[in-house]
Amino acid sequence: MTRRVRAARTAVAAVLPAEVALVVCVAAGVRLPAPVLAAAEAVVVGALLLEAWVLRGLYTAARAAGEEPGAALRTAARAVVPVQVRRLLRHELLAGASLGRWVLRRKHGVRPGDLAAAYTGPQTAMMYGLVFVSVVETVALALLIPWPAVHRVVLVLDVYGIVLMLALHAACVTRPHVVGADGSLRIRYGALFDLAVPPDAVASVRVERRYPEGRLVTLCEEGVLDLIVGSQTTVTLELNRPLAFTRPLGARATARTIRFHADDPRTLVAALRQPA
Repeated sequence: MTRRVRAARTAVAAVLPAEVALVVCVAAGVRLPAPVLAAAEAVVVGALLLEAWVLRGLYTAARAAGEEPGAALRTAARAVVPVQVRRLLRHELLAGASLGRWVLRRKHGVRPGDLAAAYTGPQTAMMYGLVFVSVVETVALALLIPWPAVHRVVLVLDVYGIVLMLALHAACVTRPHVVGADGSLRIRYGALFDLAVPPDAVASVRVERRYPEGRLVTLCEEGVLDLIVGSQTTVTLELNRPLAFTRPLGARATARTIRFHADDPRTLVAALRQPA
């Protein structure tokens, strides 16, 4: 079974990028030679049949172990589809849904009595700047590229990139940090990061502006987690016990200190120190 799972994962890793490229070409109106199209579809069908065969075996094994049908199907899917792929697909779906929530001015996960703390201030200008540059690039390439087929492919990719950037920003706007009425804290970054901190895990919290180096989620050996927005953090949260969290691509880790950004850190700290 292990060999079949590895084969299925290899097929997904090899075929998925090729299928995406094929879909982009078809969406752009590029006419592919019939033999190339037939061969690509045959490879995709073969990969899907392999996936179905492996999934069926894993599902049957899970059902034999006593799992319910839905749980058995999820177990089989987790075994075949890499966690990184699942996380990326989940992020794109949630970010796309956030565009509608952004238009309707609705927040996700904020209940009556909760405090919603925004954190998009340092990155808003940069995100709109990237969108503007992408639009200018799309127009420029439309004027400069003389080949219609190449132009259509580039146009599809550019439009998708622009929508994805807007969706990422929309997810950050509609998924703020949340301080619950019971003193709980939910630290988020769009649909990429979500960490729930229970009230009894908070040892201390303070306003502290720092400019750490690193990626969005950076964890040092001392157990200090930096959730960096716009190259800065403004709140330092000390925990009285290690707290587990999930990285954007699915890896698990623990932290004893969490530093993150809030546009109004003093209000967030005050609410966390004095829950209703």
